[in-house]
Amino acid sequence: MGKQSRRDFLKTAGFVSAGAIGLSGKSAQATPRQILSDERMGVLVDTTVCIGCRRCELACKREHDLPTGPEESYNDRSVFEHMRRPDSHALTVVNEYPAQKENHSPVDVKVQCMHCDHPACVSACIVGAFSKQENGAVIWDESRCIGCRYCMVACPFQVPAFEYEKAIEPRIMKCDLCYSTRTSKGLPPACVEACPEQALIFGKRYELLKIAREKIAANPGRYVNHIYGETEVGGTSWLYLAGQDFA
Repeated sequence: MGKQSRRDFLKTAGFVSAGAIGLSGKSAQATPRQILSDERMGVLVDTTVCIGCRRCELACKREHDLPTGPEESYNDRSVFEHMRRPDSHALTVVNEYPAQKENHSPVDVKVQCMHCDHPACVSACIVGAFSKQENGAVIWDESRCIGCRYCMVACPFQVPAFEYEKAIEPRIMKCDLCYSTRTSKGLPPACVEACPEQALIFGKRYELLKIAREKIAANPGRYVNHIYGETEVGGTSWLYLAGQDFA
């Protein structure tokens, strides 16, 4: 959480309020516009390929300087006995779901911020600490955050996590699509690069949708005829293919 003075906060809050209710044309025009580029990036997750190796979890922690623990601990499949969600120590996790059909393997699903096309966290933040970038990433600005945690309430996927364990300057933690270190430079996120099964594909969102449709058409018996994230909550940068119905 950044060191924003009370005066700066009141200026920001007053500006946002004035723009929101349309008190003046100038204020409304000055409000940061939502960027939604046709060229925005995304990640296609093929859950029929994922083997639950959790290499993505390890790569994410290394990329964001989070404690990793022993590398061999990521081979421990007992973590799948309970549903997990991202928290301040793990910005992405893999959960395993039982197969819906007999003689089918369990389904492993990677979970992280979905980087919504119309992010509720951006709309809910009263100081503009969240923003949607042109490349599709939804990022958080520590210098603006006041720790109100409205983003946590607003998120439809319950992703943003607060560092409750830190008494001084706790942060909101979530996947940032490796924005500052990778994707803003045209590089794939660390999790995508680490996946040994190519279950994660990084690319332009419209191209990923095309790839997903081609996969479904080429093998209709393998996939449910639905791309999760194409339209859910207005569309997301992370897209999912699955061999069984989305819960």
